[in-house]
Amino acid sequence: MSSAYGELRAQLATLTTEAFRPELAEIDRLPTLEIAQIMNGEDRAVPDAVAAQLPRIAAAIDATAERMARGGRLVHAGAGTAGRLGVLDASECPPTFNTAPGQVVGLIAGGPAAMTEAVEGAEDRADLAAADLAGIGLTAADTLVAVSASGRTPYALGAVENARGVGALTIGLSCNAGSPLAAAADHGIEVVVGPELLTGSTRLKAGTAQKLVLNMISTITMIRLGKTYGNLMVDVRASNDKLRARSRRIVSLATGAPDDEIEAALTAAGGEVKSAILMLLTHTDAPTADRLLKEANGHLRVALSADGG
Repeated sequence: MSSAYGELRAQLATLTTEAFRPELAEIDRLPTLEIAQIMNGEDRAVPDAVAAQLPRIAAAIDATAERMARGGRLVHAGAGTAGRLGVLDASECPPTFNTAPGQVVGLIAGGPAAMTEAVEGAEDRADLAAADLAGIGLTAADTLVAVSASGRTPYALGAVENARGVGALTIGLSCNAGSPLAAAADHGIEVVVGPELLTGSTRLKAGTAQKLVLNMISTITMIRLGKTYGNLMVDVRASNDKLRARSRRIVSLATGAPDDEIEAALTAAGGEVKSAILMLLTHTDAPTADRLLKEANGHLRVALSADGG
């Protein structure tokens, strides 16, 4: 056994996410329903673990929204499950919030191929993170969210080190207390969910926790940026029949206008939900609605106030 391997094995033995649970050593002999009940019980603890970190999460979101309001980007970076969750979150922002291309980015160790198959050794290379961030031209205006269940993955740590080097805001999301990742980042978030049902399988509770936190970071940041009106997705991009129907429903919920007026407003607004709502609520035309929204930096509620609505 090499000294490096022995050191890594010793490190893993100290991590909560890698802990062995002897009480589950014969779980494979249990009835399927009982295994499912145990797993469901394990999952129930995840929201409570996230709740314990809400002040840290909120602080990170406020800092992220401030940067993005000035034109910065939100970049997720991670390896394996953590990387896939970041790419998933980033890919859902354009249709949900009509974010500009490249405004929310997901990077995974090993590149796009790692989304569907393991790229051996990629997570162990901090230099790959530096290259990936250089490839997107990370700047001081941006925010980096590095995700790692263990909090010690070289790719995630390398991403934070590189991002801090260019002056970007850094957030470290891990599932172990006292992690190097949280210590290295401007905002450390440690959601300690405890040992997994299957020893070391951090796609389970740790993965669920990461998804919940990433949901919060992107969603609440977009709320702060005016991408919603109340709990309505007024920046939704109507790129298919379902989303076109949703756009009409959102305008209806926001205005209470009859269907024919909604159709006319959406047509005049080129399908832009915010503009259509503003037109209907303030009885203005499309050019005026567009002007008011630009003056309000895209915040529909601010535009309505400016018009006296």
